[in-house]
This record gives sequence, C-alpha cells and structure tokens, in this order.
Amino acid sequence: MLSNLSQKLSQTFAKLRGKGRVSEADVDAAMREVRLALLEADVNFKIVKEFVAKVRERAVGVEVLESLSPDQQVIAIVRDELQQLLGGSRHRLNWSSQPPTVILLAGLQGTGKTTTCAKLAGLLKREGKKPLLVACDIYRPGAILQLQTVGEQIGAPVFEMGTAPPPQIAREALKYAREHAHDVVILDTAGRLHVDEAMMAEVRQVHDVAKPDEVLLALDAMTGQDAVNAAQAFHDTIPLTGVILTKLDGDARGGAILSVRAVTGVPVKFVGLGEKLDAIEPFFPDRMAGRILGMGDVLSLIEKAEHAFTEKQAVHMEAKLREGNFDLEDFLSQLQEVRKMGPLENILGMIPGMNKMVPQGGAGLSVDEKHLGRVEAIIRSMTPKERRDPELINGSRKRRIAAGSGTSVQDVNRLLGQFRDMRKMLRQMSAMASGKVRMPRGFNPMARMR
Repeated sequence: MLSNLSQKLSQTFAKLRGKGRVSEADVDAAMREVRLALLEADVNFKIVKEFVAKVRERAVGVEVLESLSPDQQVIAIVRDELQQLLGGSRHRLNWSSQPPTVILLAGLQGTGKTTTCAKLAGLLKREGKKPLLVACDIYRPGAILQLQTVGEQIGAPVFEMGTAPPPQIAREALKYAREHAHDVVILDTAGRLHVDEAMMAEVRQVHDVAKPDEVLLALDAMTGQDAVNAAQAFHDTIPLTGVILTKLDGDARGGAILSVRAVTGVPVKFVGLGEKLDAIEPFFPDRMAGRILGMGDVLSLIEKAEHAFTEKQAVHMEAKLREGNFDLEDFLSQLQEVRKMGPLENILGMIPGMNKMVPQGGAGLSVDEKHLGRVEAIIRSMTPKERRDPELINGSRKRRIAAGSGTSVQDVNRLLGQFRDMRKMLRQMSAMASGKVRMPRGFNPMARMR
C-alpha cells in the first residue's frame, strides 16, 4: 500500500546523494518533496506540517550540514521521526493478571472486523493461548455464521446466543470461558455503515459488562482519513487501547497508518496483510519506517520464513541443493511454501534495496501472482516421474501438460528452460561453496535470473 510513498521518498533522497555538503536550500527542497509525498499518501495535513518542521529543524543543524555523508544523516533523521509518528516502539497486548483476558473488537461494517477476530484468535492460538470467540453482532445477516465458519477454520470455538442482547451474551460468554479454561475472550461487536448513537450506546453497554483489558478498533486502511475520523469518534465514546489496521495489502494511499497514532494517541498494535486467516502480524513502528524508506524489513522476513518452513524442510532442501538434485517436485514445494508467506509484493518489499530496482516513475514493486499460478498448474499437470526427471518431457508430453494446465506449449517450454538455467546455476554455486570450482572473474548469479 505504501509503495508509492516509499518510491517518492527514495527519489527525493537520491537527489542528496553525492553532495559533499548539504545546504539549507537543499534541505528545504527535499522537505518540499517530502511534504508533497506525504499529502499525496493521504496523511493528515496538520501531521505533515509538524513532521516536516521537526525533520527540518534537525536536518539544518551543524551535525548534518558538516557531515561527510549528509544524505545518510537526513535519511536517519526522517527514519527516526517516522518511527515516532508511527508509535515509537511496539505496543503489546495488555494481559489480565487473572484469566481470561478480554479483548473487545469494535469497528464499522466493511472493515473486516469479524475476519480480524478470527485472525487475532489464530495468532494467539499459535502463541499457546486458548481463545474463545464471542458473537455479539446480532444485526448483520450471516455475522454469527461467518464467525463460526472462520472460527472452525482456525480451530477456535465460538460462543453465541442467537439474537439475545449483546451485553447478556458478553456476560454469559465470560462465565463460559472461566468454566472451560479459556484464557482469552474475543468479543466481535456489531458494526454500522457509519458512526451513530445507537451503535455507540450498545458498544458502551458491552464494554461496561465485559470490562475488557483491550479495546481494539478494526480500521480499513484503504479509507484514508475517514478511518482516522472513525477512530477519533470511537475513542471519544469508549477508551480504545489499540488499533488493528486491515487491508494494508491494498493499493490505496495508506496515509491512515501514519495519521491514526498522532490524531488519536492510540497505537497501532496489529496489521492485516491479506485475506488469509494467518495474514496478520504485530505492528513494529521501526520496521515499518524502514520499509517506507526502502531499507527493507529483514527481521519480519525471517520471522515469516521461520513460520512457513520447518527446520526439517530446511535441512532437507539444503541437502538437495548441495547434492545438485533439485527437481520440479522440490521447486513446486518451495513455491507453495513461499506463497504461504503472503503476497510476494510484500515479501519483496522486506528486502533492503528492492524498491530501487523499480524504474523511475514506477508505481512500486509488482509481481504477477497469476503467472505463479500458471507455473504451479504446469508442474501439477506433470506426472511425478516427469517432475523428478524433466528430460523425459518430449513434444507429445508437452502438449499433454499444456492441455492439462490450460496453457500453451510455449509456456511449458519457457518454464522448462528457466528451470534448467536455475538448476545449472544452483549446481555451480554448490560446487563453488564446496571449493570444487573456482568462481570465475565477474561471475554474477543474479544476471541469469533477469
């Protein structure tokens, strides 16, 4: 979502590189472009004004103007201020000293609130908790059934009492949780198409009964400043303790993530990065600031990889690569595991410097997920024997595979050619790592993958 902002900031700071010294005029010119980039990203204009003023005040200091690497100093200052704007440091959930910990999730309709309840329950379950989902939305048709469906998918029970008053449902759910040793209770409250008095009154009643340890607001990041206004309205009614920004994988401008903390004083605690029920992660302001500035987010990438790949899988694949026995079965397995980590555009955005590989004027990193789907379809249309030994695939087999995968023979040929090149490169790299082959001068393995 923030790829456009990241690209524009990178282009702005690129103009400072190579300068022996940075003058006050250089800083002013850079800050004008930063201001414009933030406003185009739909960041609140008052926040933009304050942010630029803070950065400029620090950037025109003697330490920067007389630095040997002024561009790096300015970027470091922007990164520090972005991190503070985003909340400073990670804000964890507040846990009750006496279980169960009660989490009330509020929000407008269309923000993905019910799905977010399940995502949060799934995340907590992976951390060893025993969550209970509670259906307090008795108005939206299908809300209870939806919560039951997603709850079943993550293996979390759902407490419901049909159309009973939500405060009564919350009271009985807490009693049930204590009797059945649930250490976390997540209340899915009703939403509306807009903030209204009836909605707020009901949320207050549920809040008064449940006395939650956390009051989290699900906000649709794609709605921009409207999301921030909704957060302020909720915060004025019930004391919010945090925000979950949903749909952060969308293509909107995304200024809400930079505005909500400064406007409401409420930290972002989690972000939703896709439709899958495991597409949620804790929010780290320092990591997000690094990603916005094109510095990547290696820590989050490692955590995603550790979640997607077991140690046994990693050891097995290392042995296959070392022995040069990497086949299409292995390729398919790795492709499926990588796709579990989330949208590839997000994965690439975590790699430092990847935003610099996008052409000037580009709209950010772009990966054709449909192409990956075609690759997977082609490999699945092969027999196990063909996957293990692609050299068996002759003309008639290629026609059969193309027909089975809904692609063309040219697509099959292209995949096989790319796979042969990749396997040849992997064997060369394995031989170099073992010392059997000396690396030729000017060898660049990445050139083969372009």
